[in-house]
Amino acid sequence: MTEVVQGLDKDLADKFASKYNPIREREAQEWLESVLERQFPQDDGVILCEVINKISPGAQVKINNSKMPFKQMENINSYLQAAEQMGIKRHELFQTVDLFEAKNMVQVIDSIYALSRCAESKGYQGQRIGPKLAEKKEYSFSQEKLDAGKNVVPMLTGFNNGANLSGTAPYGARREIGGAYPAKPSQ
Repeated sequence: MTEVVQGLDKDLADKFASKYNPIREREAQEWLESVLERQFPQDDGVILCEVINKISPGAQVKINNSKMPFKQMENINSYLQAAEQMGIKRHELFQTVDLFEAKNMVQVIDSIYALSRCAESKGYQGQRIGPKLAEKKEYSFSQEKLDAGKNVVPMLTGFNNGANLSGTAPYGARREIGGAYPAKPSQ
């Protein structure tokens, strides 16, 4: 019997489906294949572990080749731990069930894009998918420049001609438009 999805579950399923992009999925798969220099049909976490081991040789993620579900989930979890140690932010990673049960493939694909950016920043010489990871750039200013900046009026505060909120009624008070309110009738 097929489960009927309705209500909030249906809305969430539709939202996930609207974010899915098969082109991004294909790009992510092609990137993984280019790193490993071979094609693969499906992923059970082994591919991700092999990719981490290739782009970050110090990681040495242990790979379980068993087809038992809990071993496959261990592979995915090992990948996630190694990816976080490599420098991928936790919010860019997916949860094990997102891949194992194909619950949120958009997040899995986004995580592979993050892995590509991170790999390039760690010295991987292969191709990259997605935007380049921003690099920290520090500026140093002389004390003279810092002092000169104190005299500049910021754009957001310079055009109110001295207006402020002094004399306004406190929050929650009634507003009188066109004169005072009529007196309440006595009982």
